[in-house]
Amino acid sequence: MMPEDKNPLVNKSVLIFLTLIASTLLPVSFASNVQGSSNHQLKMSSFNLSSQKWQNRVLLIFAPSVDNHAYQQQMQLLQQHHSGLVDRDLVLVQVLATDTSYANGQLIDQSSVANLRDRFGVDKNNFRVILVGKDGGVKRQEATPVEVKAIFEQIDAMPMRQQEMQQRGRN
Repeated sequence: MMPEDKNPLVNKSVLIFLTLIASTLLPVSFASNVQGSSNHQLKMSSFNLSSQKWQNRVLLIFAPSVDNHAYQQQMQLLQQHHSGLVDRDLVLVQVLATDTSYANGQLIDQSSVANLRDRFGVDKNNFRVILVGKDGGVKRQEATPVEVKAIFEQIDAMPMRQQEMQQRGRN
């Protein structure tokens, strides 16, 4: 278990940093613009899990908010594994009840958030980590933070990933 950081500014800074890193991963198609109250346009994306099928694996992190301790722990565990996420074609989706949600660093709309919560039966008050394979099936589901090494080992043992490693090793 990681030590709890008592400084909320550090936690927010780490989460902003992680979001910026995640934004360099695979893009999500833009679906709509949301007009902000201060006349700024905020680009929002629609995230559809089925559009990822056969293209990407998806790691869904559900939490009530960025202040949720389990969420903060999970994001800290992920922060130093950007290249491993990219190498495994893994899209990181942060599904938050009271804060902005992201897919690879791009804002996703509330409709997409609600659809993901409904599809996986995750209540707004619960923390959950769900790994979805390229075939669209749930490969792992945890109610506590998961070590990244365990996620990577599970992916690396998958037959499709074994083929990818062989093909990429030849290139």
